[in-house]
Amino acid sequence: MSYGSTTSACRALLQRDLSLVWRQRGDALNPVLFAVMVVALFPFALGPEPTMLARIAAGTVLVALLLAGLLSLDALFRSDLEDGSLEQLVLSPHPLALLLACKIAVHWLTTALPLLLVAPLLGELLYLPQPVLPVLMVALVLSTPLLSLIGAVCVALTVGMRRSGMLLALLVLPLYVPVLIFAAGACNAAQQGLPVLAPLLWLGAGLALALVLAPLACAAALRISLS
Repeated sequence: MSYGSTTSACRALLQRDLSLVWRQRGDALNPVLFAVMVVALFPFALGPEPTMLARIAAGTVLVALLLAGLLSLDALFRSDLEDGSLEQLVLSPHPLALLLACKIAVHWLTTALPLLLVAPLLGELLYLPQPVLPVLMVALVLSTPLLSLIGAVCVALTVGMRRSGMLLALLVLPLYVPVLIFAAGACNAAQQGLPVLAPLLWLGAGLALALVLAPLACAAALRISLS
């Protein structure tokens, strides 16, 4: 029996996952709505003073986007497990790590990319200083794929469990903290007029490492969970 090429398999997987997201596009907007609501509540809780809101704006936006990304993380492999396609991916003759990297890329495109687009609006709601906005956007571009890659490994470890939401949060949040620290550190440095290159380089290094190792770890975790 002959199989298609790995490129055609990845293309077919990308088209399938994108079409499934398009059919449920209302659910794909939930993280964006959640982030907007969380950020909009801060002026009501802390008061409308621009100086105070500007001081916490970058950290608030980062935390809101982090929590919003958690909403769709559990569904990364859940539907594939329920319809049996996840087992087919594991049994496929194509590299499992590459196929999972395609699924993670779709998750980032449909979850994190809309959050990136709405981030300037969230910053305006909290009077984010204009010099900090470019640094915040660069930090988000580097950190959101890293969060998706780390989260995918944790999802793969818990995909075989029912009602794994709380366990997934306990696994993911400690691993997200260093990413949040470096991203917030870059924004705080920009707000104080200090150099911002070092924390951004650390985020870039973590992303480069995760791009190589996370799909491999995700493939090994899936084989363990489904065995």
